[in-house]
Amino acid sequence: MVNPTIFRDETTWLTEWHHKNKSRKRCSRCVYDEFTPNISFDAHGVCNYCYQHDQLSKQYPGGDAGQRDFTAIVETIKQAGKNKPYDVIVGVSGGCDSSYLVTLAKDVGLRPLAVHFDNTWNSTTAVENISNVLDKLNVELWTYVVDNHEYDDLYLALLKAGVPDLEAPTDLGLASTLNMAASKFGVQYIFEGHSFRSEGLSPLGWLYMDAKYVYNIHREFGTLSKLKTYPYMWLTRQFKWMLYNRFKKIRPLWYLDYNKDEVKKRLTEQFGWKWYGGHHLENRMTAFYHTYFLPRRFGIDQRVNGFSALVRSGQMNRFEAIEQLESPPPCDLNLVEMIKKRWKLTDDAFVALMTLPHKRYTDYKTYKKTFERLRPLFYLMAKFELIPWSFYVKYTAKTENT
Repeated sequence: MVNPTIFRDETTWLTEWHHKNKSRKRCSRCVYDEFTPNISFDAHGVCNYCYQHDQLSKQYPGGDAGQRDFTAIVETIKQAGKNKPYDVIVGVSGGCDSSYLVTLAKDVGLRPLAVHFDNTWNSTTAVENISNVLDKLNVELWTYVVDNHEYDDLYLALLKAGVPDLEAPTDLGLASTLNMAASKFGVQYIFEGHSFRSEGLSPLGWLYMDAKYVYNIHREFGTLSKLKTYPYMWLTRQFKWMLYNRFKKIRPLWYLDYNKDEVKKRLTEQFGWKWYGGHHLENRMTAFYHTYFLPRRFGIDQRVNGFSALVRSGQMNRFEAIEQLESPPPCDLNLVEMIKKRWKLTDDAFVALMTLPHKRYTDYKTYKKTFERLRPLFYLMAKFELIPWSFYVKYTAKTENT
């Protein structure tokens, strides 16, 4: 009998996973494979995502040059923050990257305001990490909390829609919350914790997000008529924040040399910070998404993004990465049971959701065509750091094979 928490025969699934990962064609430089959305290989077997990484490395070289660029940015931020209570907004999740950004801001003499988007699925470890780091650094925290019943209704709508983009609302909600805080406190600069050298850029076929997409899925599959607390990242709001308020999104880790293992050691020794077992696993729903939902429902292993980035930047051995990918991400099935209980799903209802036909963002209304039409405008905004460069690269390019 099939375990309803797993919804398929475990031995068969593991055998299939191992076989597919052993036999598929991979990039000769990183560990992306032939099933990665919109991938192509040159004559030497190097994928287009490696060339994308190299282009970003030219724009953001790291080393002494990157340090000089970041130092200049810090001085500009200090000038802009004069006569204001804070210099910069820093999003925090309790994870390694965001915790480090708060310490970095303090190290370079900035006055950060920590901002947290609470989707009501934080782990105890995440909450403790945020508290420990901010208390010892004497940094204030501003939190935006959504209604848990609304957010669960949104998650269930995404499951019913059959798409892999379960975490799109959280990423968008965080982005909106950072802008809301910047507006509320009159701060022009926002630090974001992404590093293309350690986590890469997730291909669109594995993750897509925009407010129109999330709204239309909830309107079609949700049970609530309206989400009153969810901070939609509408395009009109995005343009207001970018063009009128001119909030600048800075990703310090794109400029600086960043070794995650060394940072984790420092955070642990200095703040009592705790590791939560894997990238993005500080949030319970995000842990479910990465270790259970994507691998078992769609055969997607998001570890390949981080592993490929680390291999390209020389922080991980390629053969070690491939060996790890031959087994699926370890999953805590107790977490799955907790989610079923919170959502009041019977075993049969859970299995039904996990076995719906696969859909993707192209099956629903989105802003994607609008982003493509406005590509020149977004290019200028990325150049002046009004949006992340990765947004321009991913969302404004025409993608035919996602």
